[in-house]
Parts: sequence; structure tokens; C-alpha cells
Amino acid sequence: MTDLSVRSLKTDVVPTETESMLLSPRASRRMRRRAFGGWRRALKHVGLILFGFVMLYPLLWMLASSFKPTELIFREPGLIPSEFDFSNYSEGWNALLHPFSHYLINSAIVVLGSVLGNLVSCSMAAYAFARLKFRGRTVWFAIMLMSIMLPIHVIIVPQYILFSSLEWINTFLPLIVPKLLATDAFFVILMVQFFRGIPKELEEAARLDGCGHARIFLQIMLPLAIPALATTTIFTFIWTWNDFFSQLIFLTRPDMYTVPIALRTFVDATSSSSWGPLFAMSIVSLIPVFFVFLFGQKYLVKGIATTGIK
Repeated sequence: MTDLSVRSLKTDVVPTETESMLLSPRASRRMRRRAFGGWRRALKHVGLILFGFVMLYPLLWMLASSFKPTELIFREPGLIPSEFDFSNYSEGWNALLHPFSHYLINSAIVVLGSVLGNLVSCSMAAYAFARLKFRGRTVWFAIMLMSIMLPIHVIIVPQYILFSSLEWINTFLPLIVPKLLATDAFFVILMVQFFRGIPKELEEAARLDGCGHARIFLQIMLPLAIPALATTTIFTFIWTWNDFFSQLIFLTRPDMYTVPIALRTFVDATSSSSWGPLFAMSIVSLIPVFFVFLFGQKYLVKGIATTGIK
């Protein structure tokens, strides 16, 4: 091997001094960017933790206050009680005309009826708008979209007049029957987007096998729409369980009160309010919502992701 070949081989394998000087600043910049990225991620996580603590502080304060005597709740605003009082839960459970379980059952009845009504009616309406071709489909779909912009305060008076003429006041019917008529346009739109994303080849194959719209809807569409149905269930449960205005309008008898109205009776504008029992029963009322969101979170995220991003 000649000297020229050896010199060229060394040039190809070992970098020259000039190349080493050019690579070292690049490597150092890469290391600085990596270190800066690590610090940025750490600061981001710290910021998220602080933000989450600020958002959860009212709930944590209410939980801590439920174990304090009433006279110490606003005197000691900290999260760690200096004196624990577990009697707030027993007093709050039996403080009203009926045990608090009575109001939990009333809310459960309203929630169950609302969930079933939305699942049945909204899924059927969504399938009609997404798959069926009928006269005026675009017009009716636009009307349904515009109904979202109507606040409940606009329609509550006509509804009250109608339900009063039907003698439905102080019953659960005004809170459940409208759900059977697909009045929640948000869930209809949610399911319409989901049904439109299902390949039409599945429907065409079912038609070749002799299936009609009923079997296609029940045996093909609904099993594939479980994420959208789960999202509808979770949102309906949370919104109905926390609804105060509609239930206050249509339910005036104490034995028909639901949880939000029952909690309102703990607060008296003319005399002393039972803050300790109120916070204790508020924590009890949040337990069903917590478990529903905890076990349905993955379906909620999947349902929103598969219906809103297509």
C-alpha cells in the first residue's frame, strides 16, 4: 500500500483537527438543548401540579370542613382541622324531613330515566340524520343545531305551562319525558359524527344479507358506537345529577326533592346555617359522580376523540 493510500484511509476514518473543532460546538449545543429541555419539562410538571392544586383546593377545603365543628369552619381556613367532628355526617344524614338516602334515591330515579331516554332517543335520531335520506333532512338538522343556542330560561316558562296543564308538576315526568324526545341536541350531534365515521361497506354488506334499518341499527351501529354511548351516559349523569334549576322549578314538595334541592335547604337566609352537615352531605353527593367519572374516563376520552377529530 502506498503512502498516498494510507494517507487517504486515515483521512476517511479519523477526523482532522478542523473537523473536531467544528463538531465540538455542535455537540455542546446539543447537550445544552437536552439539559434545557429537561428543565423545561420539570417546570411544566411543577406548573401543572400547582395548577391542579389550585383547582382542587375548594374541594379539599370542603372535605376538611366536613370534619370540623361548624363554629371553626370559617375561623380556621386551613386544610388540616385542629379538631375533628365526625357528627356532621350523622347530623346531615338525618337533619331534613327525610333521611338523605331518600333524596339520593330521587336523584337516582331522575338520572336513570334521563340516561336511558338520551341513549335511546338520541341514538335513533342520530342514525336517522347520519344514514337515512328523507325529505327535509337538512332543514331539520339545522333546526336541531339552532336549538343548542336556546338557553333553558327561554323555554322553561312554556314547559312549565305545558306540564302544569298535564298535571305533571311534583312528579319526575317533566325531567324524564323530554329526554325520550331527543331534546339534547349535543348528544345527537355527537352520535351523528360517530355514525358518519363508520364505513358504509358494513351497512351495504348487511343489506345484502337481508338486514333492514332496525337490524343494522341494533346489531351493527350500536355495538360500534359504544364510546359515543358511554360519553352520552357520563355527561347525562353528571349534568342531571348536578341540575338545580329545572328540578327546583318542577319539584316543590319536600318528599320529591332531589340532592341539589335538599342541599339548598341546609342554607337558611334568616337564621344560622348548618355548614358542617351541608359540607358533609355535599361530599356524600359527590361520591357517585366521582366513581362514574373514574370508571368511565377512558370511554369518555375515546368517545370524544373518535367523534370530534375525524
